[in-house]
Amino acid sequence: MRRARKRKLNPHIPSHIDQAALPAACFFDHRGHGVWYTLHRDEAGRQRRKNVAPATVTLSELHRIMEERDGVDRESLDYLCSQYHASQQFKQLATKTQADYDYCRKVLVSVPTKLGKPLGALAVRKFTPALVQRLVDRIAAEGTPSKAAHALRYLRRVLQWGRNRGYVDVNPALGIEAPTERKQRRLPAPEVMDLLIQRAREMGRLSRGQPGSCPAYLWLVMELAYLCRLRGIEVVTLTDANELPEGLQTNRRKGSRDNVVSWTPRLREAWNSARAYRTAIWTKKSIPTPAAPERRPAIVAIHGGALVKSSLDSAWQRFITTAIADGVIQAEQRFALHDLKRKGITDSPGTRADKQQASGHRSAAMLDIYDLSIPIVSPSG
Repeated sequence: MRRARKRKLNPHIPSHIDQAALPAACFFDHRGHGVWYTLHRDEAGRQRRKNVAPATVTLSELHRIMEERDGVDRESLDYLCSQYHASQQFKQLATKTQADYDYCRKVLVSVPTKLGKPLGALAVRKFTPALVQRLVDRIAAEGTPSKAAHALRYLRRVLQWGRNRGYVDVNPALGIEAPTERKQRRLPAPEVMDLLIQRAREMGRLSRGQPGSCPAYLWLVMELAYLCRLRGIEVVTLTDANELPEGLQTNRRKGSRDNVVSWTPRLREAWNSARAYRTAIWTKKSIPTPAAPERRPAIVAIHGGALVKSSLDSAWQRFITTAIADGVIQAEQRFALHDLKRKGITDSPGTRADKQQASGHRSAAMLDIYDLSIPIVSPSG
């Protein structure tokens, strides 16, 4: 248990107590018969008093009482993080954001310090901008700038939450220089993409639990993401309402414009296969078909409900990891599901303006991130 800083002599404290050995955050109120108390902050950040022992208690009993009561240091970063993760503000975040913050919390509180204890055990009120900057630079220097950037964003949010509720006086993470994250703009090779789509199609026919099997919907998601230039979340939220006579209407996020992708034999096969798979699942599970087309998701999970993005991400990671382990592709040929959108935009025919219209991007700067094609031009003169 941590020791308190050196205190001034208090004449009211009982004579049998060695004031130099008092536990931290333990105080004596001499009024009345006298009582030992401690201070803490509630969930709203207000300082509260808690009486812990009468004046007749011994010093060893006082240490034991404080140890049993505390468990954790209420001034530490670890305690502040635990309070934030138990708050309503944290619970309202998206599931993926919560998982990222859980990871960042583990990273930060376990960082070793020169004091011989982890960062999570240090008093958060003593944090300074210089300490936070050294921390971020240290994590980035390990070859993980993305981890350092995520940890900084998390720490900045936690400290601001604590500052607004009285846990800390200032937010030392404000104004800290974030490391430059590596930009992963991978473009799958055509033969690799086609190989993995065909593999997902074949492995999707295997029974669940067989070695190498994957969900039957995975190849459908890959095809639709490439052909329609969609994100994974945009694929899993397609419904029958997106099917039009002239093509498949997109449902793009992040401010991109929607468009209608004209039917081709390949797109029609993927769309009809998705509907056939859904019908088979709903028939097997005795799930009634909703009357409204917007309530009929094109991609369904094995249980018959709409496929959620987190399940898709997990299935993709298992699939790509197994493909590398089986020697189907090399580790350097690995790509993310989102890279199929980049591949689709790059492979779109036409001019740069045609590509931007096909991708739905509102600015040429956004198109630069996805269009990795090299234009063919005529020589000068």
